[in-house]
Amino acid sequence: MSPKSRGRPAGRGRPQRKRHGPVRELRLSDRVLRDAPTIAGQVDVLEAERWASGWLGTAWVQAGMGEREPETTLCLEVVDRACTRPSPSGYAAVAALRRVAPAGEEGMLDETLAILAATQPGPSWLGAPGFTPVRAFRATDVWDSERVLFIEYDTTDPHATTHTLMAQILEPGGTMVTRLGILRPGAAQHWDDLREPDEVPMPVVEQPVEAVLAELAAAMRQTDMYWPRPDDEDYVELRALAWARCRRYLPDWPDAPDLPDEQRQELLDAFLADQYPDRAAAAVRELADLFIDYGDGYLTRGVLAWSPAWVQLFLTDWLPRKAFLDDAQRDALAETLRRWLRFALHRRHVDPQWIEPVVAAVDEHLPEYEAAIDDETSWGPAKQIAAELAARGVDLTDKTAVDAVISELNATRLAQRLIDG
Repeated sequence: MSPKSRGRPAGRGRPQRKRHGPVRELRLSDRVLRDAPTIAGQVDVLEAERWASGWLGTAWVQAGMGEREPETTLCLEVVDRACTRPSPSGYAAVAALRRVAPAGEEGMLDETLAILAATQPGPSWLGAPGFTPVRAFRATDVWDSERVLFIEYDTTDPHATTHTLMAQILEPGGTMVTRLGILRPGAAQHWDDLREPDEVPMPVVEQPVEAVLAELAAAMRQTDMYWPRPDDEDYVELRALAWARCRRYLPDWPDAPDLPDEQRQELLDAFLADQYPDRAAAAVRELADLFIDYGDGYLTRGVLAWSPAWVQLFLTDWLPRKAFLDDAQRDALAETLRRWLRFALHRRHVDPQWIEPVVAAVDEHLPEYEAAIDDETSWGPAKQIAAELAARGVDLTDKTAVDAVISELNATRLAQRLIDG
């Protein structure tokens, strides 16, 4: 025993190890406030808006399916922290969120700003006016399958950046905003210069500002309905900013009436007369009716608005899952579809040069269709029932017989689930 330790209680004089509890994971609101000093100083107000939009986008894209208002939750947490421990950076965070606030949260953020203003200095851009849309443009491809919107913004603030808000919207598979961007002023006028000569034409046409903002709002509403949520980095960063700019122009849900029977028949008769003047086989008529059904139910820009991407979805996804074709229809499918596409796009006045890529998509995707058409694991319930009815030779007009087969199939499936479960 050393002389110095003689007589001391055990452990005296030795450094004690601190016992730490589990490390608390930072909430998103904690990260927001840690990052807030980056906008608390001399920055362009547009950068403050992008900063807030980026954090709101992070909350939106990371939220689970059951979280209905992740942006509201983030705003509430930031407000709570900013009021509990007031600081200039917390004030800046709340002010930036207010400029791109989710719907319904403006009042709460305004009240918080009034409280913080009494004790904290505000950021230099606090009183900056909003950006005003002054011009708008739309570029649409020849198939009406892709659109690019441009909205130019001006401001009376000499320290803020005028700019163009850009949105790319794709139609195949359902309307979706696939990309957002902040571009230089006049970007729309240089659009044609940026495209290669062999690219699909997308001429830019000036449009009323209110109409383009309403179009953007409607497309974003559709995009917000998809799951999983779109995670393109630019879209996530600018989503809240774009919503703040266009939300008040959001139109009512449009009516989507079925194609009237007389128009359907007129289309069918015109196609057959144009492509099969000597009389079409029954399989051809049935396929043409199927193409009209698909166009009416799925082509978002009209029953005749086919494009290479729509052909791909039809052949590789919808047709294998939904439709049951007999041998005659399968034999006639490729040629009938080629003829239908030429007919449809000619009626839409598409230049023949740009009809051929759509027709060529048939041969490109036909092998995948042929591989999937007999894969019963990919069939939807309706197709499975149709196949079973055909295999049993059931008359589809005999409702009693059809109902009996469906009841038997449902009972068989339920019994199999109970056995497997």
